[in-house]
Amino acid sequence: MRTNRTFTWHHILLSAAIMLGTAASAQEVDSGEAASVPAQSTEFVQLDDGWPELIPTSAFASRTALRSAKLSPDGAHLAVQTTVKGRAKIAIFDAETRDLVETLDVGRGDWMNWFRWAGPNRILYSIDGNGFSTSRRYLMTGQWTTSLMVYDRPSKATHFIGFKEQGFEGDDVLYTDPAGEYVILSLSLKVGLDPDVYRYPLDGSGANKAVRVQKRRKGIDEWWADNKGVVRIGMRWQNHSKLAFFYRGSAEEDWIEVAKVNKHERDEVDNWDFLSIRAGTDTGYALVRDETGRKVLREFDYRTGTSGAIVYSHPSRDIRGVQVDSEGVLIAATYEDDAPRTHWFDPDLKNTQSQLEAALGAGRVRLSPVAGTERMIVRHGDANDPGAMYIFTPSQRNLDLFSEYRPDVDFQQLADVRVITYTARDGTPIEGYLTLPKGKPKPESNGKYPLILLPHGGPYGIRDSLIYNDEVQLLANRGYAVLQPNFRGSGGYGEAFEELGNGQIGRKMQDDLDDAMDWAVAEGHVDPGRVCVVGGSYGGFAALWAVIRNPERYRCAASWAGVTDFDEQLKHDRDYFTRRAGRRWRKRVEGEQTILDLDDFSPAKQVARLTRPVLLAHGTSDRVVPFAQFTAFKDAAEEHGKPIETLVIRREGHGFSSKSNERRWYDALEAFLADHNPTDRPPPPEKDETDGSGGIKRVDEL
Repeated sequence: MRTNRTFTWHHILLSAAIMLGTAASAQEVDSGEAASVPAQSTEFVQLDDGWPELIPTSAFASRTALRSAKLSPDGAHLAVQTTVKGRAKIAIFDAETRDLVETLDVGRGDWMNWFRWAGPNRILYSIDGNGFSTSRRYLMTGQWTTSLMVYDRPSKATHFIGFKEQGFEGDDVLYTDPAGEYVILSLSLKVGLDPDVYRYPLDGSGANKAVRVQKRRKGIDEWWADNKGVVRIGMRWQNHSKLAFFYRGSAEEDWIEVAKVNKHERDEVDNWDFLSIRAGTDTGYALVRDETGRKVLREFDYRTGTSGAIVYSHPSRDIRGVQVDSEGVLIAATYEDDAPRTHWFDPDLKNTQSQLEAALGAGRVRLSPVAGTERMIVRHGDANDPGAMYIFTPSQRNLDLFSEYRPDVDFQQLADVRVITYTARDGTPIEGYLTLPKGKPKPESNGKYPLILLPHGGPYGIRDSLIYNDEVQLLANRGYAVLQPNFRGSGGYGEAFEELGNGQIGRKMQDDLDDAMDWAVAEGHVDPGRVCVVGGSYGGFAALWAVIRNPERYRCAASWAGVTDFDEQLKHDRDYFTRRAGRRWRKRVEGEQTILDLDDFSPAKQVARLTRPVLLAHGTSDRVVPFAQFTAFKDAAEEHGKPIETLVIRREGHGFSSKSNERRWYDALEAFLADHNPTDRPPPPEKDETDGSGGIKRVDEL
């Protein structure tokens, strides 16, 4: 059973008027004829056994169908990134009619990194590889490469943007011409060389027409341009300990060194976390840490290297970024409390946000305006609602439903998620999210649910939020309570909290997970004898380590793409970091301790202690946590006579590039937990799985 999500601007205004207590009639709100909205039931469907309808794993396994959507600069077309049968595609729709116009096949699903419009008729996109062959990294170094491509809609032609011989990073775009005629591109002509900056045409004329606008300068490996495309800032590493920043006010000025900061002084470095610089001025915006360690948005004078007035701050959260228009005018600041939020400086957008929130009801509304056009993308959803995407055209008073993010998931069947706070054993306050199933446990369970502890990946600077999560809702639908702790080291809570995690992988960070379980037991929600840990990436490590470290607490563990040997993982990470960044990452893992053996908390090295069931799953093409991490644990388990269950997905990466692969993980996880930590709800009945999307765009089927 599904809930209709179709709205028009008439219904938005009328709904807002009712909520605000005004007496506007439909005729006063909209003089045109309002489109009818079919009435559909939104009642919660409860089965005879007291549980909600069981949603098939295939319905949850569609998170990769709609990864990104962007309106063209003129608002006429909508480009959507999706993955179909393992291949990355960009589908282009008419924003007025929502009809599919054309589809660009990019290649393998894990090749595309990002895309953006370049003017109204061209699309830039970044892929892994060198632009000329399927080789995706330099064999001598193991370093992965990126390349920039452009698709020209009128000619249907795709062109490589770059040079036949170039360095690792081929997609460092500093500026895109609003008309789509060229990009300003920072690019090394050879591995090991510092980058030059080029004005590179997008009409297919190639490298011969590229013009160098900034010659490389010794040691400068990062450049920034202003909102008109003039290169204004450069950064140089000096003696592995200092960062030097160079500045010029215009293309006619000489470069001057304006600041030199110690890379180990976090406050000094963070002052140069700049976001934009306006043409014709020396000022822009930067994220700067205040006296409490939280990032605030400040004006910044790049000629003097000093920060100015605070533009916006949040009392307890880091500011994450800003939105500026083509003239460098500040539109919005973004932050995250329990969910991503936007603070609008533009009064019209602030008013639009309020009206849409009032009309669409519970959940979060996110706007993606496009400068120069009033049309925008609107996203609406919540932690218990996968949500939908709309195309909003105020002048036509239409809020048109484009696509539901999970068209086969009836959000009325999903469980509520709430914020919780507990105190770790050392007195550190920890936030997290608790999801309780809608059904009731059997009487013999004393009202208590089996628990899945679900630590996030990362671990540093990453966090869980009060947003929709397929895995959480799948597990809750099966009858599990789910707890997601934002353990120390998680992002968004300020610098001090993040640094509490330094050197604490497998130790205090793991204590925080144990303490989360204790809180849930003490609150009376869960059965302490029915607790398993499930996670991906770092969360996969935390799950494996939990059952090795504390088998008395946990019945089982399931890991997707988890780290099992930290020494080997850190060696692998060197391929993706500069030497300096690699040292910083290792130091963060090891902390300030002078004596630390990473083998002491590496599951593959400690597998002899394993006494609990384990599901170990991995993709063979994972380049974040390589497949060798899977084989290390599997081989060690076999050597010590520790039987484990495994799932190997060929040609899959760190996430899921296809619905079928994602479903394989869910099916394996569901079966594993049913065997080793069963819930009180009856087994799933046999049922046909149908579309039921009612004509809404299903971009996973393009």
